Amino acid sequence: MTEAAELPQAPAEAQAVFGELFPEAVRYAELLADAGVKRGLIGPREVPRLWERHLLNCAVLSEVVPEGVTVCDVGSGAGLPGIPLALVRPDLKITLLEPLLRRTNFLQEVVELLGLDHVTVVRGRAEEVLGTLQPVHVVTARAVAPLDRLAGWGVPLLKPYGEMLALKGDTAEEELKGARAALSKLGVLETEVLHVGEGLVDPLSTVVRVVVGESPGGVRFAAKKAKAARTERTRRRR
Repeated sequence: MTEAAELPQAPAEAQAVFGELFPEAVRYAELLADAGVKRGLIGPREVPRLWERHLLNCAVLSEVVPEGVTVCDVGSGAGLPGIPLALVRPDLKITLLEPLLRRTNFLQEVVELLGLDHVTVVRGRAEEVLGTLQPVHVVTARAVAPLDRLAGWGVPLLKPYGEMLALKGDTAEEELKGARAALSKLGVLETEVLHVGEGLVDPLSTVVRVVVGESPGGVRFAAKKAKAARTERTRRRR
């Protein structure tokens, strides 16, 4: 087994980004470098670049998230981008959605340790929580799946006219182009590629933004959500 490298000191940009919650960001980085590696949530080779490649790269997503909205971080994994976003934006109500138990256990421990009262951890897949998880204004994701497949999971969780913000790499434009037909079927009306983190991260973080219309997920998912909601109401009455 490869031993984890030592976590480097936080760069000056981290203090600027996380502000008053910088100590909590440091604690989170330490948890990722220790328990995160031991539990297989993050590779040991990622430890030397945790700040630049992971925490800051995710935290600057806050630049394009509206104020005071609800957010669902799909496939949250080790909490990226959900935890850095929560540290930067206490005005948001964030749900970390993750299907694997060992990951949700880690996420719950982090949320409690850092005192993130505006964050909730939910175990499950996006398609499993339709109708039980309240629709959100914004869905976030990072390194979960190709855009067309990711949209199939994330877009149906949105409120009408909500948006999905997916952190992507250099091939974002190409990926978006290839996913346009699938996005259209899911009720997506607008798409764009954004670059955020000017003066804070290098290279800039690339975000694919998709905005839905009145029926997030399209007609098929609208019917599926309605059925799931009816089932849930029936279950509660029993």
